[in-house]
Amino acid sequence: MNIKISTAQFENKGGNKAYNLSVIEKLSEEAASKGSHVIAFHECSITGYTFARKLSREQLLDVAEQIPEGDSIQRLQEIAAKYHITILAGLFEKDEHDNLFKAYVCVDKTGLKAKYRKLHPFINPNLTPGNTYCVFDIMGWKCGILICYDNNITENVRATRLLGAEIIFMPHVTMCTPSTRPGAGFVDPVLWKNRVVDPTSLRLEFNGLKGRDWLMKWLPSRAYDNGVYIVFSNPIGMDDDQLKNGCSMIIDPFGDVIAECRSWEDSIESAVITPEKLTQSGGYRYIKARRPELYRDIIGQEHSSDQKVVWLDDKTV
Repeated sequence: MNIKISTAQFENKGGNKAYNLSVIEKLSEEAASKGSHVIAFHECSITGYTFARKLSREQLLDVAEQIPEGDSIQRLQEIAAKYHITILAGLFEKDEHDNLFKAYVCVDKTGLKAKYRKLHPFINPNLTPGNTYCVFDIMGWKCGILICYDNNITENVRATRLLGAEIIFMPHVTMCTPSTRPGAGFVDPVLWKNRVVDPTSLRLEFNGLKGRDWLMKWLPSRAYDNGVYIVFSNPIGMDDDQLKNGCSMIIDPFGDVIAECRSWEDSIESAVITPEKLTQSGGYRYIKARRPELYRDIIGQEHSSDQKVVWLDDKTV
C-alpha cells in the first residue's frame, strides 16, 4: 500500500530537549494534518548535536537517556498518539552500564518500534559505536536506518537494502564544514543573521559546493544503486556555532528528488511512497544480477577501520 512520509528540518537548540520536542510536536501536527503517516527528523534532533563535541563524559551522561525508559521517548509516544503519526527522531543514549551511543528511534502510539545506534559516531570520543543494522516494519513497508556518516560507507547502505529495507531513513547533521574536497568549508553565520535583507548570498552558499551541490554528488546514487527510497533529514540554521543548510529531502528508487525542504523556517515536505518504483528501478535489476561469489572474500577480508573527520580537528572549530 502507498504511504505518505514527511521529512522535517528545524533549528534545534543544543541541550534544550524541551524546546526541541516542542518543535517536533508542532511539525508532527502539521504533517499529520496534511495526511502523512510518518515524519522523520534529523540526527540528535531531540538533544542537539554539535554542542556535544565540547561535553565531558559526565556532561554527556546528563544529556543522554535510557531507551525506552527515558522521558523523551515517553514524550514522543504521547505526540505520536495525539496526532496519529509515526515519528523518527534522534538523541544520545546511555545504557544500564553508562555506555554512551548516538541513537535514532521510531516511535508510534504503542511506544518504541525500533532503535538504531550509529555505527560511525565521532562528535564526542566517549561514544560507543553500534554494531548492528536495523530493519523494521511501518505499515507493511520494510524500513532501515543509517545515521549520517554511516551512509558514506556504501556497504552499510547495500547491507541494509539486502536485509530487506525498502525505505532507508538517513538522519544527518551535515554540510557546510571543511573538508579536503574542493569548495568545502564553513558558511559564515553572519549570512544567516542577514538572511532577510540578503537572501541571495546565503542561498549561493547553501546551494553551492559547501552544501547542496556536494550532497547531490552522492545521496541520489545511494537510492539509485540500491533501488530504495531514501528519507534524508538535516537541520536548518545554527547548530551550536555551525550553520547548517537543511535540504531535507525524499529520493525515490530512480534517484529522483520527489520532495525537498527549501524554506529557511522550521518546515516539512512530504511525498507519497508507492511500491511500484521498487521493482521498476534499475537498482532492483542490478541487485538481482549480482555475483557475490566474485567479491565475497574481497569485501570480507580483514580490515582495520580508520575514521577521520577533518573539520572536527580543524583549529577553527
